[in-house]
Parts: sequence; structure tokens; C-alpha cells
Amino acid sequence: MSKAHPPLRIVLLEPEIPPNTGNIARLCAGTGAELHLIEPLGFELNDRQLKRAGMDYWQHVQWKVWPDWPGFRASLPAGSRLWFIEQGAPRGYHQATYAPGDWLVFGRETAGLPTALIQQNEATWIDIPMANPATRSLNLSNCVAIVLFEALRQTGFEPPPSTV
Repeated sequence: MSKAHPPLRIVLLEPEIPPNTGNIARLCAGTGAELHLIEPLGFELNDRQLKRAGMDYWQHVQWKVWPDWPGFRASLPAGSRLWFIEQGAPRGYHQATYAPGDWLVFGRETAGLPTALIQQNEATWIDIPMANPATRSLNLSNCVAIVLFEALRQTGFEPPPSTV
């Protein structure tokens, strides 16, 4: 991603499973996206599984932990645009128009985003359509990858040339 553009930002609201967060950190390291974790977390930051999933990429991630949603929300600059990714939305992630600096917000693995938060942000509520209605959801780290790469595609992601 060009350094001239602000990075995309991943927000995990109360993540519960260390390997998911580690995988997402690794994804952020590889794409230049920032990672924001909002407490309470379902694990300790020194969790062995968290570190293992993130491998040695944590040092390459810009990340921050926030004590709660209100504190995080109050810190955002005016005009910040947040996309709330949760099932049941009126449109899919592929129908949104992303811009550099957008915030992609994901909820807990077991409960998703709070209903009240979705209701307050219906204009930017999107989901990942599922072909099989019997499937409840995808893994959180997969969801982040799907939406992040669509947002990167739209905002002009240019990875460095392959060395292979």
C-alpha cells in the first residue's frame, strides 16, 4: 500500500480467541493495516497461542489496545468512517465503497457486534454473504482477510514485486 495514503484499520471489539487475533496481526503486518484491540480481551497479551499465531510479525504491526468502546470512539478524528461487519446487513462487503483510512470493525467470535452498535450505525453495516444458509459464520480471521483485501483492492493496494 502506498505510504501516501493512510492505512486501513482493523478494529476487534472484545476478541476472545488468541489464535484468531494472532492471525489477524500477521495479516496486518503483511498489508500495512493497523490493528486496534478493544477490551475486555478473552486472553492475555502474553498468551503463547497469540504469539504463536502471530509468529514473529508482532514487531511489524502498528497496534493499540483500548480499554473500552466509548474511549476508542471518542479518540477518533472527526470524519472517521467505520464499517461494521456483521451478518444480516442490508448489503455485502463487496457493495461498499472503501477509502484510505477507513476502520473495519469486527465483533467477538461467539457473539459478534452488539445489536445496539449495529442499530446506531446501520448506514455502514455490511456483511459477508453466505451461499449456504445453514452456515452460521466464518472464522473471524477469515472474515477480516476477506473484507480487508476488498478494501485494499479498492484503495489501490500495490504489493512490492515478487522475488520468486
